[in-house]
Amino acid sequence: MKAMILAAGLGTRLRPLTNDRPKALVEIGGHTLLEIALARLRMFGVREVIVNVHHFADMIVEYLHANGNFGMRIEISRELVLLDTGGGLKNASDFFLESAGGQDEPFILHNVDIVSTIDIGRMVRFHAAQGALATIAVQSRQTSRYLLFDENDQLCGRRSDHNGNLEMVRPALEVQALAYACIQVISPRLFAKLEEKGAFPIFDSYLRLAGKGEKFSAFRADECHWRDLGRQESIEQATRDMLDGKFSIV
Repeated sequence: MKAMILAAGLGTRLRPLTNDRPKALVEIGGHTLLEIALARLRMFGVREVIVNVHHFADMIVEYLHANGNFGMRIEISRELVLLDTGGGLKNASDFFLESAGGQDEPFILHNVDIVSTIDIGRMVRFHAAQGALATIAVQSRQTSRYLLFDENDQLCGRRSDHNGNLEMVRPALEVQALAYACIQVISPRLFAKLEEKGAFPIFDSYLRLAGKGEKFSAFRADECHWRDLGRQESIEQATRDMLDGKFSIV
């Protein structure tokens, strides 16, 4: 199975930790965020990964080479300009379509700056049963931006608490506002439907496609430990979480 790790961001919220390194190489308990993400993916049978890079890109390439790619096939997708989540994913499409069965084999999309105990294997099986274009890990927790799902756990809109904007793309009898957990399982069939070009957020595409009837399913992970590592204080808390046994590196 294949995966993509999103690691191209500038890591501005992590400064000064990212003044001299990319956020992927920030450490928790002596392990980089990139190593932790790779270990989690390897645990669920992933052996081929593509990593998008931009900020201090050569440092990531050198780090992977020095560690023998952690025993995996790892490709690099360089972004001369940041392409956001959708543009970055589309830029890496050849990696997922290169094999004869590339249109049918789902893959995992995983942010580098999170830790979680989400059962990715169960998520992959759920995705296969749903037949969705993408299955999105979500939780019922407070956030500044919510994804909205209907009574059948299908994406139907989004809401931002920054400005109160509500965007609905399909009708729903009941609406659930859930927080994105930064892990997805995606069917490569998605690539043929991405009309957007350049830099764009993937959820812009999802909402456009959901409005046309495409399926984007919620995978509830409320019981799982999860932490966003976008700020220095969250790195410090994650280190304490690891020592307390709330999650492990492998």
